[in-house]
Amino acid sequence: MLWTVYSGFGLVFWGIAILAFLLEAAAFIDAIRRPAEAFPAAGKQTKKLWLLILGFASVFGAAGAAGVLNIIGSGSIFLIAAFIAGVIYTADVKPAVKAIGGGRGSSGPYGPW
Repeated sequence: MLWTVYSGFGLVFWGIAILAFLLEAAAFIDAIRRPAEAFPAAGKQTKKLWLLILGFASVFGAAGAAGVLNIIGSGSIFLIAAFIAGVIYTADVKPAVKAIGGGRGSSGPYGPW
């Protein structure tokens, strides 16, 4: 399995798997930092469900990046599902939750900074 990483297409897919894992891990970390009340207030699923989804996505993404799952073969369906979960959180859930007040930081006289 790991020996295919060094072929031409294997190296490209391995790089994509690493980038996908970084997206999934960043989404998981961001979901941890957001308050639980902001998710239902934004009309999204609960924080626990998103942590479960993104946790599994991060595990599968790490396995794909490490070469444990076959990136091109039968394990690719899990990697694709994990990537889609990370993209949905990043593009849809994160902005909605952040707008509700899930952002971190100090609040100054003109708003958060």
